[in-house]
Amino acid sequence: MNPSNWRTYLVTQASLSDGRSTSEIVRAAIDGGVDAVQLREKETSARSRYELGLELRELTADAGVDLIVNDRVDIAQAIDADGVHVGQSDLPVGVARDLLGPDAVVGCSTSTVAEAREAEREGADYLGVGAVYGTSSKDVADDEDGIGPERIEAIADAVSIPIVGIGGITADNAAPVAEAGAAGVAVISEITAASDPAAATAALAETVETSKGVADGGRGA
Repeated sequence: MNPSNWRTYLVTQASLSDGRSTSEIVRAAIDGGVDAVQLREKETSARSRYELGLELRELTADAGVDLIVNDRVDIAQAIDADGVHVGQSDLPVGVARDLLGPDAVVGCSTSTVAEAREAEREGADYLGVGAVYGTSSKDVADDEDGIGPERIEAIADAVSIPIVGIGGITADNAAPVAEAGAAGVAVISEITAASDPAAATAALAETVETSKGVADGGRGA
């Protein structure tokens, strides 16, 4: 349960799954080597998210994959998730930490250096930074053109906790995000909408791992 080791992070959204269940997508992503899964599904009821969360908890626990819940600290507690991810308009990081305890993973969405530093001060374990590229998701960023890998680098230089880039990321454009200092990348449609989610996950993981190797080699030179 170390966000520094997350290379691929799936954020669930059933509406993009082409009729497949979220559990089916998560199972395939696990087969492809996903490191963390975030239960999102904001358009569903709390009861539905709870019941889905129980299914995902079983799948991820068996595979040794971290399970994070978007926004809802109560659901995270109820399904014994590994942690919660909060946005700028959700419960503060410190409150989530107090409710979940010291062992839980608490992540926070940020898009600026100031937000990132504040989240770190409040005790966040990792940051979801974006939207890196343009995205149609209402959950990430307020800049339709994206903040770009340059902002990832600026935030990585400003904080000491791991960063996960999110927003419009694909296997084709993930490399600059990892090279800029992100530990990994979080995606929705790149895996969920793929005809072969397992293969899409594996391709994304390979791109990130290779790019991080290049970046680490450059920094060590």
